[in-house]
Amino acid sequence: MWFKNLQLYALPTTWSLSAAALEEALAKHPLLPCNAASMQSQGWVPPSPGAALVYAQGKHLLIALGIEQKLLPASVINQAAQQKALELEQRQGFPLGRKQLRDLKDQVADELRPRAFVRKRTVRAWLDFEQSLLLVDSASPKLADDLTTALRADLGELPSVLLDTQQSATAAMTAWISAGHAPGALSLQEDCELTTDNAAKSVVRYVRHGLDGPELRSLIVGGKSVTRLGLGWREHLSFALTDKLAVKRLRYHGMNDDEATSGGKPNDEDAFDVNFTLMRGEIGGLLTDLLGALGGAKPV
Repeated sequence: MWFKNLQLYALPTTWSLSAAALEEALAKHPLLPCNAASMQSQGWVPPSPGAALVYAQGKHLLIALGIEQKLLPASVINQAAQQKALELEQRQGFPLGRKQLRDLKDQVADELRPRAFVRKRTVRAWLDFEQSLLLVDSASPKLADDLTTALRADLGELPSVLLDTQQSATAAMTAWISAGHAPGALSLQEDCELTTDNAAKSVVRYVRHGLDGPELRSLIVGGKSVTRLGLGWREHLSFALTDKLAVKRLRYHGMNDDEATSGGKPNDEDAFDVNFTLMRGEIGGLLTDLLGALGGAKPV
């Protein structure tokens, strides 16, 4: 249950929500399985081993959006439709017209839909009313937007905006590479992406490469800016920061991926409590230092 990616949204410092009010709002739209006619379903699911739709620790609320999506590739539909088209052509003695082919594809899709495989995903979000942040555990901005849209619809309001800082992430990361070090508790790792600010948008990527040599500084002098940078924090975490202030590929030192994903034994509420407490301490400390290095968050 440890978050692996962070899409960050700022909340007004004057806005808050109780766990009970949030639970009541989410209960309007629990996740229901895809029916025979639909390709996707989404709704709220328990984020923890408990049965509630909201997990609360003081001013920290955890929720989860469940998504079921049927997988029905166009190639499968086309193959089945071609076979049916050949059979129809043989019976009627002439090729099918365009409208007949379109109608046949629609018919085949309707027939295959109930038998399609279902992919299930869960997107967790953490409402942190201490730092006035909404954190969505997703590498995809679209999935994060889907969650905030669903949450806003059920609450009636959600005064969140994408987090912005006094100094842009691009300007700060470029300055850190130029200086050869990151400020405070942050440290440079060995991954970096530089992009030109013009129509060409040429990109140079460094992977598992030292970032303290003159080569990168010459690229910056030549007009490139850092748009993604691998960073470490207090020897506790490593991550990649993007120009959009997304935190990606969070790695917790001393913990493997399986431990981070499971967060303890299945259905172990005590282990979940402990892991969430530890996670919010780590991520909360990281964000305090990271936002401080960027001049602080702009007010909502």
